[in-house]
Amino acid sequence: MKQFVIDASLTLDWCFTDEQTSYGTAVLNLLDAGADAIVPSLWPLEVLNALIIAERRKRITYEEAQEFLTVIHGLDIEVEHGTRNPAFSDAFDDIYALARKHSLTAYDAAYIELAIRKSLPLASLDDDLNRAALASGVQLIQPTTTKPNEHG
Repeated sequence: MKQFVIDASLTLDWCFTDEQTSYGTAVLNLLDAGADAIVPSLWPLEVLNALIIAERRKRITYEEAQEFLTVIHGLDIEVEHGTRNPAFSDAFDDIYALARKHSLTAYDAAYIELAIRKSLPLASLDDDLNRAALASGVQLIQPTTTKPNEHG
């Protein structure tokens, strides 16, 4: 079974039909076919925050957000939880260094750190994150011949 890291940008591609990409659909198909994903502990909050903002901006309804969360709960996505506060975990220095080196947010750097630590590829629609991942030696998921769209 194939495992990979996904970020919030890719996850939210599945929610907003006006932003769906063939790449996001292909990654979702990988999960449906038995692959599993792993995400850092901040991922649920990033996804929830995007849904809350989308609801406030009238892009989705509460009911649509709840339906999407039901879909997410049904996928094989492991949320990595540390035994201590993630901000003070052993990965803190690595996340900080990646964020500084690649001018990323700490959130984005956390996805790269997880991919590096677990020796897993990354699936993202964020161009800056993808560039930094490649520069850090992280492979990107290429489920089809389709490349990620220009989002970021």
